[in-house]
Amino acid sequence: MAQAAAVAKPPAPPRRRRASHAPRGLPYLLIGPALLLMLGFIAYPVLSVFYYSLQDYNPTKPWRNGYAGLGNFVRVFTEDPQFWDTLVFSAQWVFVEVGLQLLFGLALALIVNQTFVGRGIGRALVFSPWAVSGVLTSAIWVLLYNSQTGVSRYLADLGLGEYGTSWLSDPATVFPAAIVADLWRGVPFFAILLLADLQSVPKDLYEAAEVDGASRLQQFRHITLPHLKDAIILSTLLRAVWEFNNVDLLYTLTGGGPAGETTTLPLYIANTSVDAHDFGYASALTTVAFVILLFCSIAYLRLSKFGGEKK
Repeated sequence: MAQAAAVAKPPAPPRRRRASHAPRGLPYLLIGPALLLMLGFIAYPVLSVFYYSLQDYNPTKPWRNGYAGLGNFVRVFTEDPQFWDTLVFSAQWVFVEVGLQLLFGLALALIVNQTFVGRGIGRALVFSPWAVSGVLTSAIWVLLYNSQTGVSRYLADLGLGEYGTSWLSDPATVFPAAIVADLWRGVPFFAILLLADLQSVPKDLYEAAEVDGASRLQQFRHITLPHLKDAIILSTLLRAVWEFNNVDLLYTLTGGGPAGETTTLPLYIANTSVDAHDFGYASALTTVAFVILLFCSIAYLRLSKFGGEKK
């Protein structure tokens, strides 16, 4: 019986995909609306500030309006001692606030990262102040600091202090009082970010360290802190920028007083523009503050080696 040789058919060539007929500019067309919104809400206000910083612009004195060149900036650095006073206080405010918020926030993150009964409720209570707005936070602490109905009256009932003491009107106590009020709202920010990073630390590292006889302090120093390095750098940078630009809390709590003791540079800018209507000079102050923040942020990221390898 003759056997027919089976002829293997060659595999069919892979089908080629049809060339896309979509125009090359389609991606740019799709992101166009978002780009226009960014230009409208970010780029335009920034460019407007730079423009008005070179102008004398006061709606209440239109006869003085016009091009000023660098005159506003000369006034900032040579003729305005209040600029330097507010800049020094802003630096002091940022340094104290961010340092204490980091310290207490890290402690809270370490506590709520442990396993204990009611941990969910404890975390909610710890994080809840961060959901409160700055103005509402100020209103709460204004009531607490009230000389007639606040904490000072109850301390006076216990023999600690005198009746009628107002911590917000005394230059010796207004700064610590404002610091405590902002700590209440700012500490949860660090606790949230650091807790999120703490939960990603491999448990095997701690178990191996315990086997090697490492103490809790040594584990914290050689495992926890290196792992939290980038989170600490980023959170402190963000919080420093926010605290530098803090206006709502101090404006509502103290109004920059007493006698300008709690006036930050952004609060001074707000008073110059809103109260004095000197928008040209306020724009120059804003430009200077922007440059200061930009320089400090870049220097901080470079010196801290953000994103580098964890040792």
